[in-house]
Amino acid sequence: MSQTTTAVSGVSAPASIGVRLDRMPITPMHRRLTAVIGIGLLFDTFENSLSGTIAKVLQGDFAFGATSLKLVLASVFVGQFIGSLVLGRVADRFGRRRAFLINLAPNAGWLIATRFLAGIGIGAEQALSDCYLADVLPAAKRGRFIAWAYTLAFCGVPAVGFAALWLVPLTPLGVDGWRWLFVIGALGSAVVWVLRRQLIESPRWLAATGRTAEADRLVSRMEAQAPAGRTAEDLPAPYEAPGAARVRLRDVFAPGLRRRTVMLWIFCALSVVGYYGFGTLAPQILAAKGFDIVAGLGFTALCFLGYPVGSALSLPVIDRVERKTLVAASAAAMVAAGMGFAFTDSPALIVAFGFGYTLCSNVFSSVSHVYLSEQYPTAIRATASGAAYSLSKLSAAALPFVLLPVLDSYGPGALFAVIAAAMAALAVTVLTLGERTTGASVDRAPVPVNIPTLKRS
Repeated sequence: MSQTTTAVSGVSAPASIGVRLDRMPITPMHRRLTAVIGIGLLFDTFENSLSGTIAKVLQGDFAFGATSLKLVLASVFVGQFIGSLVLGRVADRFGRRRAFLINLAPNAGWLIATRFLAGIGIGAEQALSDCYLADVLPAAKRGRFIAWAYTLAFCGVPAVGFAALWLVPLTPLGVDGWRWLFVIGALGSAVVWVLRRQLIESPRWLAATGRTAEADRLVSRMEAQAPAGRTAEDLPAPYEAPGAARVRLRDVFAPGLRRRTVMLWIFCALSVVGYYGFGTLAPQILAAKGFDIVAGLGFTALCFLGYPVGSALSLPVIDRVERKTLVAASAAAMVAAGMGFAFTDSPALIVAFGFGYTLCSNVFSSVSHVYLSEQYPTAIRATASGAAYSLSKLSAAALPFVLLPVLDSYGPGALFAVIAAAMAALAVTVLTLGERTTGASVDRAPVPVNIPTLKRS
């Protein structure tokens, strides 16, 4: 089955690549691409969670002072800030697939340096994944399948927790158990690099750069895999985007994009306060409550089970509830669970509130990733989304320097009060400035005016 034409005022004309993709039913290729992206994200979340999960172990092993601990926690996010900026630009200039392949590239100082370099390598992982899946998935199923990718991805967080609980007390082959966690992450990246060679290039990106014949061949392959009895006409045609343009990063503040850029930059800067504020500092919070390292790792691992569960729970609602409403509601639920976690000393309630927090935070995270991917036109989507996403990494890098002093001086209650204030400001920003995107084509985003068109090759 191939849908190559659309009727406009009774005249048949070639259907745009974006229209054909948005009207397509889900095919085996869609599922395969989602799985490959999800596996890559799994090792990204594994890597992101490493430093925070074993922070107390590193603090004892290296006799970290307060500044060294903050630098270890921050260094990977500083690297990711740089990676998000650079690789987003690469993805818009040279292609999504090529950027993905580039992306997988004994003391405190060495640990900080290696975590920084690892951050550069995985910096654009999530933003690239969001943009890629938004490019290839049909509009009506985009949220659900991106959420599937993140449900797989966030299995990496409890995997870190339980692997740390198992390995930290051991010394396999005479090597400290915590060091094996970094080996696992590196081996996973090698597996992902092999899998990603199977990715196709984004047909929307090919069309936006004038490579329409290649885009047509790829979309025709996907259409040929459609289930029997399902045709493109079964789904409503979305908005037909205007011709693509060559855009620059500063064009995100052009008329038509300025409001959503301001909203996204505030959103990205604040979102990590709630998300990484818990995930990175949970072992520190438990230590402040008086629990030892092994008990803290056990509680953390159980709490982290909420990450994949929360992402899975977003699946039935993410394409039915307006994105910005779901962002605000899940942020409010995070605040409630976080305050409960802060003020209880009961092990059972700590696990219950911690599980509830991570569950709500991954409903929040899944819808956030979808919402971020829906804001910009194809020609600038990776660059603009990467720039917004880089602010979240910069904000995450600052968290240890802001939140650890609050925790040390005033305790968990004050820490979660700061988190609550940030999430409240985020919810207000999204509800007042955010646009409705559920079920809409990603090609609906306006291309800035007075920008030279892309050169055809």
